[in-house]
Amino acid sequence: MSFTLYPAIDLKDGQCVRLVKGDMLSATVFSLKPGKQAAAWQAAGFEWIHVVDLNGAFEGQPVNYAAVTEILSAVKVPVQLGGGIRDRRQIERWIEAGVTRVILGTVAARNPHLVRDMACAFPGHIAVGIDAKDFKVAVQGWAEDTHMDAGELASRYRDAGVAAIIFTDVGRDGTGQGINIEQTARVVAAAEGVPVIASGGLAGLGDVEACMATPGITGVICGRALYDGKLSPREALALARGR
Repeated sequence: MSFTLYPAIDLKDGQCVRLVKGDMLSATVFSLKPGKQAAAWQAAGFEWIHVVDLNGAFEGQPVNYAAVTEILSAVKVPVQLGGGIRDRRQIERWIEAGVTRVILGTVAARNPHLVRDMACAFPGHIAVGIDAKDFKVAVQGWAEDTHMDAGELASRYRDAGVAAIIFTDVGRDGTGQGINIEQTARVVAAAEGVPVIASGGLAGLGDVEACMATPGITGVICGRALYDGKLSPREALALARGR
């Protein structure tokens, strides 16, 4: 199975930003033009773009629609999108708009029947986002903690037909402390064959290597390390492609 690098574009108030541990007050603006940033990642050779509507995640409904459509118009590579997508109408709207993979996070914890129905209705287009603090699932833009174990949530979707599970260690997101391989591997074991994408804290090329060396991890989200220049797109893509 191939290994995929997903450059991240997190949207807040129409701008491309990065947060630290999901704190909206910690936002660092990296680009005022999300479409231009997405085109730059495509030109660098990335084959997917990972987009999160941060305002939407907190408000429970899509907010940065204009910025997302700008991204979709700017690139030809597939785009996966999460943040505030909570019902069938929103899912259908984004898929019709050109989003290849819709990521369901809060609703995956609260309404598994909807996720299963959507995975059946749109095969290959639905992913589950599991965001965790100390391996306990966090929802509503990471603002609300639950008592659910991340592995337990992953196990609910091992036979649901979802395209992937994206696991984020919230405590490491935006910190550059390194991907939590141990916790991600626990999600892989619970998911039993569902592709798992690692997220949160990627520090550099060593994290890409560690993810590639862990069976079941099929990709990794690249955020602040890319924007800060600590991860070279050329080197990372060469590694991922086996050159």
